[in-house]
Amino acid sequence: WVQYLQSQQVDEMAVLEMQKDVDRLEKVTDRFSKIGSGGKMEEADLTLTISEVLNYLKGRISEKVEIHFDSSDVYLVKHNPALMQWVVENIAKNAVDAMEGNGALRVTIQQEKRWIHIDISDTGKGIHPKQIKTIFKPGFSTKKRGWGLGLSLVKRIVHEYHKGKVFVLKTEIDRGTTFRISIPL
Repeated sequence: WVQYLQSQQVDEMAVLEMQKDVDRLEKVTDRFSKIGSGGKMEEADLTLTISEVLNYLKGRISEKVEIHFDSSDVYLVKHNPALMQWVVENIAKNAVDAMEGNGALRVTIQQEKRWIHIDISDTGKGIHPKQIKTIFKPGFSTKKRGWGLGLSLVKRIVHEYHKGKVFVLKTEIDRGTTFRISIPL
């Protein structure tokens, strides 16, 4: 369809955005195949991995959500870029939902001894303390749509494939939440 629209001289920007979505669907397919077959780990720049997914999201979330990411440092870390992008995308989309499309999303990376920490913070509604223990379990959701598999897949990708940890670093009702992803060096 993208090629057909190009041949019909349809608005070039619309065709470009459609092509981005097609490319994204290919990535999603690739991600599922990597989960099933144990994704290959590679030494790559974690900053670039995160920048790519945040740049993709900027055009697909509310303009009222500000995204802050300091991408000036290079962090060469063994990881699977496609799967790590899925992790960041899932947490970021949940954050946007928690902010009801209006607020600030901040992503930071820091190194501490033998770990790299990725913190994803939002200015959303926060997580009730009773829910923190169950948010990573399959089927858990506070949304009317979806199956509640996002955070359980996030946990699996981080724990099983990256040998890391993912958890709620802090949360405050009506003030926001920070998720931390920790990957060993």
